[in-house]
Parts: sequence; C-alpha cells; structure tokens
Amino acid sequence: MRPKIYLFGDSITEMSFEHGGWGASLVNHFNRTVDVVLRGYSGYNTRWGLKVLDKVFAGSSESESVLAVTVFFGANDASVEDRCSAFQHVPIEEYKQNLHSIVSFLKGRWPTTEVILISPPPIDEPTRLLCPFTENKSGLPERTNEAAGNYAKACLAVAAECGVSAIDLWTRMQQIPGWQTACLRFTNFSKS
Repeated sequence: MRPKIYLFGDSITEMSFEHGGWGASLVNHFNRTVDVVLRGYSGYNTRWGLKVLDKVFAGSSESESVLAVTVFFGANDASVEDRCSAFQHVPIEEYKQNLHSIVSFLKGRWPTTEVILISPPPIDEPTRLLCPFTENKSGLPERTNEAAGNYAKACLAVAAECGVSAIDLWTRMQQIPGWQTACLRFTNFSKS
C-alpha cells in the first residue's frame, strides 16, 4: 500500500484538486508513489473541522503510512464577527485552541507524520465586495486583510508551540507583485 498525504481544510482545500490547483499539483508531483487524499469542506472553520475530525479520518488506521497532513483553516474563522458571514467567525483564541486540538489528534494517531499548518491567505477586500458569496446589505467586506493577517500570525504561533511546520501563505502571497490578480485564471468581475 502506498503512503498517503492528507489535505484537511476548508473550501480552499476542497477546490485544490481543480485544474491548476495546489492539490492537483501535489498529485502530479507524487504520481504513483504517494496517494494524496482530499479532506476539504467548503465553508468550514476550525470549530466545525474539530467536530468532524473523528469522522473525517474514520477509515484511516494508526498503522497506515501517512507522510504528511496539511491543515488549512482560518479564512472562514477570520470572518468579521458583525458582518454577513458572522456565522463562520471563530474568535482568535478559540481558533488557536482548535488548531492545537487538531494537531494533537493527528500526532496522537500518527506520531511520526509531518503536520503542516497553512495560514489563511490574504484578502483582496475590493474584489470580495464585487463578488460576494452571500447577500451583503452592509456594503462592507465580510473578511478583511487585517483580520486574515491576525489569524495567520496565530496559525504560525500554534505551529511553533506544537513543534510542527507551517506555511505563511498570507505573507508569501503578498510578496508577489499584483498578488490580487496574479493567480486569476478566469473570473468575470463585471456587475450585472
């Protein structure tokens, strides 16, 4: 049986197997040597991810060879508390505790597995307003880059506290000139 890499997270993880996605790139890179297993759940935050953790990994066993697990939550947790996506918001201290619990579960099941926390990405607020995911009567973005940055820092702090690896996506993406549109494949931002 081939070793596995699990990708666990929200919709960013769920859609990672789309053409050109980061999950699809991993599948291509590890072709015929490692099974890359998708466990992405659209709209989820760490609170909901923690609640389904046992079910998500129910078919897996402690004896299977798991090389790595990515944990990619935070974009939904960082939703602004008093705006249209408030139901997804998780306070930052709870977010940190939830990440601790997720890492603890994974390390308890597979002690030698590389756990990699991935910070939430930056938020392009003007584009969020042009392309809302839900009705937004306030006219204010339901996510902000400042909030995403705070959750990214919290994610990195948890990784350091747990002694696991981390990818600071929030910082790395913003180092790319024109990051707001650099990775767009096909999007129509025109208003109807």
